[in-house]
Amino acid sequence: MSFQAYLVRRLALGLVTIWLVAVIVFFGLRVVMPLFYGDVVDVLTAESSFPDAERERNLRKLYGLDQPVITQYGKWVAGMVRGDLGHSLFSGRSVWTDIQHRLPVSLELGLIGLFSSVFVAVPMGIMAVLLQDRWPDYTLRIYAISLTSVPSFWIAIMIIAYGAIWFNWAPPIEFAFLHEDPVQHFKIMLLPGLLIGLTPSGALVRVVRSQMLEVLRQDYVRTARAKGLAPSGVVLRHALPNALIPVVTIIGLELPGLVAGTALFEIIFVLPGMGNYIVTSIGRLDYPVVQGINVMFAAVIVATVLLVDLSYGLIDPRIRYA
Repeated sequence: MSFQAYLVRRLALGLVTIWLVAVIVFFGLRVVMPLFYGDVVDVLTAESSFPDAERERNLRKLYGLDQPVITQYGKWVAGMVRGDLGHSLFSGRSVWTDIQHRLPVSLELGLIGLFSSVFVAVPMGIMAVLLQDRWPDYTLRIYAISLTSVPSFWIAIMIIAYGAIWFNWAPPIEFAFLHEDPVQHFKIMLLPGLLIGLTPSGALVRVVRSQMLEVLRQDYVRTARAKGLAPSGVVLRHALPNALIPVVTIIGLELPGLVAGTALFEIIFVLPGMGNYIVTSIGRLDYPVVQGINVMFAAVIVATVLLVDLSYGLIDPRIRYA
């Protein structure tokens, strides 16, 4: 199979995956959830002391909920094909416009977390291998297991709580976009971004260490050592490139997870990102927003997985797309 054929097949499978996500989210929100919790009209009228059937009918007609669900789905798909994800049932704003404003915040948080975890974890994993079964190796393994076991958001809450109690300090809560005030922007984004990368860095240290140890047992590494190469050269030139494929896989799959999993940090640090947006929208059953964000997250994950798979051939020339 040629590279072009492989790429076309993967793109087709990616589109099918995104379509299945869209179907599940749409019918789950509009068919399954109302059976147990009611629909968005019930949410809007829940605070009213006097039920008003006429108002409920008018709201359902306004939002198109009086139409058959297949008709609603067809209209939504037709709009999505045109690039229109609909409008929020509460604010009336375009979902795509809100995503354009909020996605960069979550993406920046995820990238800061990803780069910080990689720059910390890869050197630590290599150090643990070079000093295997010595006290630095044990220390780094304890560090990795501890970070994997402790939720990052709990660490964030503790930092804020004890920072206020002991040092009379609190993170800035007045958000500023990068083009408005770069200094204030980085003051707000740096701490939550670094904290997001803590848990992934613990898992990555363990993966780098285990993969490096496995590669170092291979015959070609023993041959390199027998030729008199320095230990650092054996590790960096021979072992590390061949141990990178599982590491790159984890790194690539971390990014969409970090972007989609920033909700707690955005709530804790009062950031106008995607996570905060979708949590609020789910609580209000804002159908177009929840549907649009889930489709967007699915597209990001599919694209990231495809890029990771395509990068294997660049990392290891022995890999072919046949």
